[in-house]
Amino acid sequence: MSNTLSVALPSLPVTEVLPDIANTLSQHDRLLLKAPTGAGKTTLVPLYLLDAAWRGEGKILMLEPRRLATRAAASRMAQLLNEPVGKTVGYRMQLDSKISGETRIEVITEGILTRMLQHDPALSGISLVIFDEFHERSLQADLGLALALQSQQGYRESDNPLKLLVMSATLDTPGLAELLDCPVIHSEGRSYPVTVHYSERPLPPGDVRTACDRMVETIFQVIHQEEGNLLAFLPGSAEIRRVAHGIQGKGLPAHIDVFPLHGSLSLPEQDQAIQPSPTGRRKIVLASAIAETSLTIEGIRLVVDGGLMRIPRFDPRTGMTRLDTIRTSKASADQRKGRAGRLTPGQCYRLWTEQEHQQLLPFSPPEITDADLAPVVLELMNWGMSDCDEPDWVTSPPKAAVEQGYQLLETLGALEHKNHRWGITPHGRAMAETGLHPRLAHMVLTARQQGLDYLAAQLCVLLTEKDPVRGYASERPLDD
Repeated sequence: MSNTLSVALPSLPVTEVLPDIANTLSQHDRLLLKAPTGAGKTTLVPLYLLDAAWRGEGKILMLEPRRLATRAAASRMAQLLNEPVGKTVGYRMQLDSKISGETRIEVITEGILTRMLQHDPALSGISLVIFDEFHERSLQADLGLALALQSQQGYRESDNPLKLLVMSATLDTPGLAELLDCPVIHSEGRSYPVTVHYSERPLPPGDVRTACDRMVETIFQVIHQEEGNLLAFLPGSAEIRRVAHGIQGKGLPAHIDVFPLHGSLSLPEQDQAIQPSPTGRRKIVLASAIAETSLTIEGIRLVVDGGLMRIPRFDPRTGMTRLDTIRTSKASADQRKGRAGRLTPGQCYRLWTEQEHQQLLPFSPPEITDADLAPVVLELMNWGMSDCDEPDWVTSPPKAAVEQGYQLLETLGALEHKNHRWGITPHGRAMAETGLHPRLAHMVLTARQQGLDYLAAQLCVLLTEKDPVRGYASERPLDD
């Protein structure tokens, strides 16, 4: 890094390609970076690009798929600069932000980019948008990239281009390289070898209780046989609580701490799981997919993978979304395994057989193929489109789900169909401005007209946030 910030960046695998990234972006407006988890791309790339001449006075935005990763990335970069979060590097997410007039790098959750584009399609004052961990293929990342491409092509002058950098752990995303039509830079990862152990017993499909019981047995065995901290992957918070109760009931040594890690925890609780263990202590972190990528947990050399993941699936026949628990993909399992080899040689214990592993899907399906697309349709109509086929998508949205979205939004009064075209109504624009799901936005706006604002706000919290009685996000628990 140059002397502008007078900071020496740590030597990580991505360091070798940082000059290539900066030089390529000086000549091209789009770039695809392939760098595996642990290469250092999340923290080192934005910092290095601060000194790029083409940035001028414009900010760098970096999208992260989760709130925890957003805060962690901003904190790590600020730490490298020996500054508080909110000075050169800050973050922004719904209901929480730390930025200032000095902020030049903003780490944001993916939905924030959509709101920024809706308010300012040109993204004035922004030089570069970085899509981190794009291989996760979240719905908001796909939408954000589609809108950012339109902003780049139609709203910026040639002498002030918007640059886009897509960073992914894999390039096995059909259509991505073709869509971007840009140079590709590869950064080879540097990790220690991880020995994989498979179970001799098959893992019954959909049998979450059996997976939890087997997880308890395996953790208790591994933590006594091996040294170091342990990271276990479970599909959700209900399973995390069940396993925590199970291993603590077996009687762990006094110097071993157990920490849950999922998106419904408070920030201090999440920080506890991430921070290094005090000298002489070990920890077991029971995590959801939140720990799979874009997040480093100190001192992990043992991984126990339950082989399950929980995804939302939209059913166009009912118009409702349900949470399904499915087998993880090979790519996801490899990401999880890699967490054990960041600092030293590690061990990964998989709760399924080697034969079952060969039957896993190569990659997890992108969220857009199974999601409720009513929010996406509303955003596109608010953007000025009349057809969801207009944007350049990495993966085109399913027509049945799109049609369901149009019908719901028409029922809610957000859209109207005139002259064979869909158009957004003033009520629809007000709904889009709330950032809520269209059903909730309609409820809030309708309640406001009747003087029931506070009641509607309470109902939104009950439906979208934590259970006020039990203290965690609403989810069907695994009761005994």
